[in-house]
Amino acid sequence: MTIAATTPDEAAAIVRRAAAASALWRTSSIGDRVRALTAVADALDAHADALIDQAQRETHLADGRLRGELLRTSFQLRLFGEVLDEGTWLDARIDHADAGWPMGAPRPDLRRQLEPIGPVLVFAASNFPFAFSVAGGDTASALAAGNAVVVKAHHGHPELSALTTRIVQDALASADAPDGLFDTVYGTDAGVQALKDPAIQAASFTGSIAGGRALFDIAAARPQPIPFYGELGSVNPAFVTRSAAGARGEEIVQGFVASVTGSAGQLCTKPGVLLIPADSGLESLLAAARLPAPAPLLNRSIADGFREALGATASHDDVSILAGSPAAEGDPAPVLLKTTAAALRDDHENLISEMFGPAALIATYDDEAELLAVAEVLDGQLTATVVGSEDDAVARDLIPLLSTKAGRVLWNQWPTGVSVTWAQQHGGPYPATTSVGTTSVGTAAMARFLRPVSYQNIPDALLPAALQDANPLGIPRRVDGVMTTTA
Repeated sequence: MTIAATTPDEAAAIVRRAAAASALWRTSSIGDRVRALTAVADALDAHADALIDQAQRETHLADGRLRGELLRTSFQLRLFGEVLDEGTWLDARIDHADAGWPMGAPRPDLRRQLEPIGPVLVFAASNFPFAFSVAGGDTASALAAGNAVVVKAHHGHPELSALTTRIVQDALASADAPDGLFDTVYGTDAGVQALKDPAIQAASFTGSIAGGRALFDIAAARPQPIPFYGELGSVNPAFVTRSAAGARGEEIVQGFVASVTGSAGQLCTKPGVLLIPADSGLESLLAAARLPAPAPLLNRSIADGFREALGATASHDDVSILAGSPAAEGDPAPVLLKTTAAALRDDHENLISEMFGPAALIATYDDEAELLAVAEVLDGQLTATVVGSEDDAVARDLIPLLSTKAGRVLWNQWPTGVSVTWAQQHGGPYPATTSVGTTSVGTAAMARFLRPVSYQNIPDALLPAALQDANPLGIPRRVDGVMTTTA
């Protein structure tokens, strides 16, 4: 089956239906939203075999990897249901009127909560055909927040996108969700058209820096600019201290190689740069490390982009091959390149760059002060890792410095594997993302698709339920500055 590109008329109609559905869904009860999310999760689980079969045909990803990803996808849908029930996502605040408010004028009655932002456009990712695609975290969090969703399918798995769309739409219909609450468009032109449509109120994206920046600029150039939550690119540097290298070299090498080559290196959190002591023996261990066999990448454009990025780094005057060999033809093979920390610092714009695939750059240092010098020149990152011991003096300076550069700082663990939790942060300063204050993974992802509204002097009976004095929803609220679940 060939999936045809969505025509302009079809795309416009899909967005119109989404706008109408969003107006209804924003007033839906928490119970209605939980039932809808649960229905979608149950449907994905029930159709797992068909989804996995189609995903394997289009993405070359292994059965085990895909089943784990599909489980993650249904899990996060259910988790957002738990978030809805818990209630703090509303950030409900009540300030009762106070004639003696000390700012010199009486305080009016003010009540504030977060409300749905409106129809959301989701640009699906290629490397996670479930968890960051049609029914992925962006879709789940936007639906949970009370918004309709239009997905722009990724060209790397169009038939899987169509199958997933049908399953999600049938599940939502079974939960009596509004017609048009969820749909998918196909083709670059349809995605751009939807992004420019005045009805769309926010957009999310996972992919390349070039593609994400182009869409971000379109969103910002609209007559009504809208939030654009793009996850773009990250090198995810890892810093190994001298004490760690001496104490557990083999363990470090095995963990690093596994993290670099897992899923053929096609993970946005893959550690792309590793800094190690020059005289630690780690370089020899890495040179002798057993690397996986060549494997097909997700699609031709990703394979071509990987070869281009690898070639640019490998041809640098200060870079040589440490292990593996770039393959001119056939499936890409894992490659470890080597350079020095001084070279990284002096030409960071060219050497600290993403190679989306099974490759990484190893940089040796002579003095641990060089770790801080390299950290200083980093662009924004999704993650930064420190492999060390608590007694390392450099760690006390390195960790707070890296916290200014990355959204997640790790200690003695590798960054691949992004758990869906309440405290997860998957985002970072540009170019890791276009919106440094948000996350695309974890329960806080809902905040991207909500906006604050204050109600001043509104009669209690006319207020949203979460702001009424009786608190019929029983949710935690900040009342006159104090957290409580009572009036």
